[in-house]
Amino acid sequence: MSCREGLMSPQTETKASVGFKAGVKDYKLTYYTPEYVTKDTDILAAFRVTPQPGVPPEEAGAAVAAE
Repeated sequence: MSCREGLMSPQTETKASVGFKAGVKDYKLTYYTPEYVTKDTDILAAFRVTPQPGVPPEEAGAAVAAE
């Protein structure tokens, strides 16, 4: 099949670096804020988290917060 037959869209080239970079960030970079001060309007929840061997506790906790 060719594009000329009108059955397929022409292929376009995309640039991977535009707007998004693939990769994995540590959860703690965006979800762990140890300096946060609670407000009277906050709803707090408590979770018991046991990190897997080799995983820092703050990273495991931030992963739960991200979910």
